[in-house]
Amino acid sequence: MSYFFALTIEECNLIHRRNYLLLKQAKTKPQLASILGVSAAFLTRTLYKPGVESHVNSHYHQFDITKKSGGVRTISAPSDELKDLQRKLSDLLLDCKAVIHLDNKIECTLSHGFERKRSIITNARIHRNKKNVLNLDLADFFGSFNFGRVRGYFIANRDWKLDPHIATIIAQIACYKDTLPQGSPCSPVIANLITNSLDIKLSKLAKRNGCSYTRYADDITFSTRKKAFPTAIVKDVKNITLGSKVLGEIRRAGFAVNPKKTRLQFKDSRQEATGLVVNKKVSVKSEYWRTTRAMAHSLFKTGKFQVAEQNGSFRDGHLSELEGRLTFIDSVDFYNNLENKNHPEPKFEPKVHNGLNKFRGKLNSREIVYGRFLQYKHFFANEYPTILTEGKTDNVYLKSALSRLQTTYPKLVNPKSAKAKYSPKLKFPNLNRKTMYLLDLGDGATPFVRFVQRYADDLKYYECKKAKNPVILVLDNDTGPKELLNHLAKKVKSCPDDIATLKSSGFIHLFHNLYLILTPLNAGGKDSAMEDLFDAATLGKTINGKTFSTANHFDDTKHFGKHVFSTKIVRSGKSSINFDKFKYIFDEIVKVKIHFSKIKN
Repeated sequence: MSYFFALTIEECNLIHRRNYLLLKQAKTKPQLASILGVSAAFLTRTLYKPGVESHVNSHYHQFDITKKSGGVRTISAPSDELKDLQRKLSDLLLDCKAVIHLDNKIECTLSHGFERKRSIITNARIHRNKKNVLNLDLADFFGSFNFGRVRGYFIANRDWKLDPHIATIIAQIACYKDTLPQGSPCSPVIANLITNSLDIKLSKLAKRNGCSYTRYADDITFSTRKKAFPTAIVKDVKNITLGSKVLGEIRRAGFAVNPKKTRLQFKDSRQEATGLVVNKKVSVKSEYWRTTRAMAHSLFKTGKFQVAEQNGSFRDGHLSELEGRLTFIDSVDFYNNLENKNHPEPKFEPKVHNGLNKFRGKLNSREIVYGRFLQYKHFFANEYPTILTEGKTDNVYLKSALSRLQTTYPKLVNPKSAKAKYSPKLKFPNLNRKTMYLLDLGDGATPFVRFVQRYADDLKYYECKKAKNPVILVLDNDTGPKELLNHLAKKVKSCPDDIATLKSSGFIHLFHNLYLILTPLNAGGKDSAMEDLFDAATLGKTINGKTFSTANHFDDTKHFGKHVFSTKIVRSGKSSINFDKFKYIFDEIVKVKIHFSKIKN
């Protein structure tokens, strides 16, 4: 696979440095708009309106969410148009920040919230295995940054020193009702930039007193291996009174401490940092895992699960909520796995298989639950028919083709309207290395043999009615799925018992909601692949003098591979490609939908 179109780290750094220098030199709104990648008219339309002093405020709507600690938090959500602009500003500022850190030879280890390559895990790890852990919270964190403070920072800070007009526009993009609103993509980035000076001062104070310091947004943590915190940090342990030096630095930086959230945790009790347990290693709370496991068990057995609200009531949970919990738990486990190995294995490397279910012996109890959830989500409770292919490039081909052929297949798409974007009524799971590992899937057709062999038994675990929609394997009709076809012919009663018939059939119903569609054979009954559905003109397109090669190994000075073909030729140029041969695949998918609708529970 060739990736010669990807930018190198050096190229990215050069782009970031160019934008940083352009931003420092900018003096007009069109210049800033160009750096942000938007038109000056768009920037003007978003921020200003004739006769309206603060038109940007009209782009927000507010709502309250319940805090875990009680009370409510007001979220000011920007319109899609303004949010896109704020996201671009956020990316620009983060790129510039990376250049500043590189020039000053510093690494960002103090702030972990909304920072690249930082998380609550990297924040918590600093405070592992300490005798004392102190948590404190900055009151009304985002509300502490008003328009003048944001503008003034970009004018006066030695790393920025922006033109006052540019600083004013940045503050206008970022602020709402004279503060940084919660709900804006750029609020956390700007807040971190301005709070950096406080981080440095508190970190120096901590170091002088034998302590560690980190901040995650408004959540500050100190820890120490000493028997007690020095008085500069904690003045009175019994009443949990903070030291005057800590309070002084926080006050001088324009913040205040929320006394209700100040906690001092000792070694003989559970110690937490940003919601994670840090007594010995970074881990999730045991009750969090037990609750998540119970939710998953209820979902598998009844088709639903309950989520507790802050007021003690319960409501039905959403799949996305449970998936978020499982993904979070797995990310913590994976971090510990890497920490415990001097030479960790490559990330989620597929295991060698010596038996049908042997891979499951390599999964821990949490991974087993996570894997079952993924099976439930993609193969049992799928909102639309799930399409599984041999790789990501085939997904790009099919999605591009369906987009162009949408008027021919109205039952397979949600058409574009004034209120909604176009989307397919087919699910193409976006599986990463981890989820592929948990599902025991991989690139190519070979893993589908084990997938089919286990499929019926896997579905028995879910005791609620029949699956919602079909799962369709769309594979090349070549030697790739040979082992799978041999298994179907010999072991699956619903399938033809000879390979030739299998290869020349339309859709094939294997069992339950599982189906197989092979690409149509070429002239003379010859093997075919997904790429054979493109016309000669598309296959013959060149990029920088290079031609497309379907080979696994090729000379990348002369050719480009499937990845580049799928993205640079097919997806980018789909409006001019003839996708008529793909109608065979979609015709069969429509037939599968009809067939599945007639299957009884």
